[in-house]
Amino acid sequence: MDKIHAMQLFVRVAELESFTRAADTLGLPKGSVSRQVQALETSLGTRLLHRTTRRVQLTQDGMVYYERCRDLLTNLDELDGLFQNDPASVSGRIRVDLPVTLARGLLIPKLPGFLQQYPGIELELSSSDRMVDVVREGFDCVVRVGHLKDSGLVARPLGKFTMINCASPDYLSRFGYPEGLDDLGSHALVHYAQNLGARPQGFEVWLDKTTQWVKTGGLITVNSTETYQAACAAGLGIIQVPRVGVKNQLKEGIFVEILPQYRAEPMPVSLLYPHRRNLSRRVHLFMEWLTGVLKSYVD
Repeated sequence: MDKIHAMQLFVRVAELESFTRAADTLGLPKGSVSRQVQALETSLGTRLLHRTTRRVQLTQDGMVYYERCRDLLTNLDELDGLFQNDPASVSGRIRVDLPVTLARGLLIPKLPGFLQQYPGIELELSSSDRMVDVVREGFDCVVRVGHLKDSGLVARPLGKFTMINCASPDYLSRFGYPEGLDDLGSHALVHYAQNLGARPQGFEVWLDKTTQWVKTGGLITVNSTETYQAACAAGLGIIQVPRVGVKNQLKEGIFVEILPQYRAEPMPVSLLYPHRRNLSRRVHLFMEWLTGVLKSYVD
């Protein structure tokens, strides 16, 4: 048994809570992964994982061993490239998650330069409005926009996105330009909710360091940022979005900024990653690059 390889398999199974998902991400047969983890347990003389038909969970001993394994494997990655300054020596897979608009508008256009500089890095990029489970799904880092909940992750604040209010030219030609908050009662808002069924709060205004809500009309609620912008472009109502996410639509005249004196609270931008004693060189390099990309767009 290659113990280091078995440890790598064990860590992936523990993070994904599934032999099947771990095998798929590694491109290995499920039976091979299972046998090697069992051989690791036998050599240690303890059970590392509770196995059920629905999921796999760490035992008490497994939790201790998992933390030590992560540190050891990270240190081994660092040792492999300790004396190599050639970017080509940096290799391995990085799994990252970003909101759709950031991935499409900010990251993807600049990504070819990073991958050309580090050709040995393979990137797995997740981008959706779903909140991924960073540890369970094996992500190395994620970008979050908005206020953070306590997640046990390390958070690196990157700045804030300025929020603006937008409507389409067609919408404004039909309903007119709102001049103040009192006008919003006769206007429609495209409502956004991560979980459909939630009650929309209305138009958000950040005044005197407090958030106020203004009741508006609006007949559509969406749970996707792409659909949110599409609904605005179709003339279905006003939206409130980070300015950086709609810069092209503003330039092309698809959106028009309105009520600049009444904006929502700026949205914090954070880079989150699991608490680890040492980050692998490839993840550290990617995070520094990503931080540089995003910091040029935040206030």
